Amino acid sequence: MTQHLDARETRDHRQRELDLMGHLPGLLAKALKCPGWKRHLGDIDPTIVNTRAALARLPVMRKAELPALQKAQPPFGGLVPDEQERIGRLFTSPGPIYEPEGRQDDSWHAARGLYAAGFRGGDRVLNTFSYHLTPGGFIMDGGARALGCTVIPAGPGNTEQQLDIIEHLKPTAYMGTPDFLKILLDAARAGDRDASSIVKAALSGAAFPPSLQSEFRQRGIDAYQLYATADVGVIAYESRAREGLIVNEDILLEIVRPGTGDPVPDGEVGEVLVTSFDAYHPWVRLALGDLSAILSGVSPCGRSNTRIKGWMGRADQTAKVKGMFVRPEQVAEIARRHAELGRLRLVVTRTGETDAMTLKAESRVADAGLERAIGESLRSVMKLGGAVELLAPGSLPNDGKVIEDARTY
Repeated sequence: MTQHLDARETRDHRQRELDLMGHLPGLLAKALKCPGWKRHLGDIDPTIVNTRAALARLPVMRKAELPALQKAQPPFGGLVPDEQERIGRLFTSPGPIYEPEGRQDDSWHAARGLYAAGFRGGDRVLNTFSYHLTPGGFIMDGGARALGCTVIPAGPGNTEQQLDIIEHLKPTAYMGTPDFLKILLDAARAGDRDASSIVKAALSGAAFPPSLQSEFRQRGIDAYQLYATADVGVIAYESRAREGLIVNEDILLEIVRPGTGDPVPDGEVGEVLVTSFDAYHPWVRLALGDLSAILSGVSPCGRSNTRIKGWMGRADQTAKVKGMFVRPEQVAEIARRHAELGRLRLVVTRTGETDAMTLKAESRVADAGLERAIGESLRSVMKLGGAVELLAPGSLPNDGKVIEDARTY
């Protein structure tokens, strides 16, 4: 059985670079036909942007800016070609950010990462990413079916029903967050349920710490990470070498100094920028707000594309909790709903192997009714539950921080 999806994965790195640079002017010409990209990029000559140095002189598009751009010019901020017949589905993610999906197979380019994780035609796959409004479920679903897998569109939650499905349909593979896989396995063990059919997993949407990697191995599951976003799809993926994440084909990735568009030397931690060669939804230097670093050399698995160390934190205050982004703007919305509150700080931690949130709020009023109301607003705004802790005025630091990611792995 071949270890690589196709010959593109193992081609000479210089050949790949020439290919990317050769297609860069065409991508920019396509983008410049979109009014949003025209405003953002300005009066540039795409024919001369055919090197990484030339690309680095273009402005950065920040993911955090997308909600405002899309609100000003619905539905996509003028960043998507006006070719509605090429759009198959429309999604929304927290922010809100609206994303189109193309009609082609594997629109989000997930198949390559799933193949590296050992997924093959004939596998029966339990997909626990959400199919409701957000594209996560469809990102992985499309990639798995492109490989010939049979997908069970389970979505998240409903642990007991999921265990019924696992026992009856006996999926060989799992797609979802690492946290939910642990919940399923723990529930199966506690209830004397059989989940042993699952022997491989593709995980995304949350951190995958070494402790959890070791636990899954002990339970007989070969699990791999995929780095994906709702805007771009699968950006990088882990292989059997387990030495960093390999950048997907047709992705041009840069690591820049946070807050700038200036590339940093290989090995230095910086912010991830992505240029995606996708004609129906071009991205040019999209800053994702994630931190990572480029690893030198080629992966021992034979794939020759650039490798990154994986997710190393956030370059801004946005955090990912249980696979969902939480943003400073959402904390501000909770403050607007409750005039009694002063400063707020959302603290993200880990409880065991699960993400947890606590909203610390300064208030002159401290009663259980207000605490419950704030908790309801937290779930309404962020689509996630969390604890609420009311504090006396002046208790929180005056440092401008509204989201604190206190997780350690």
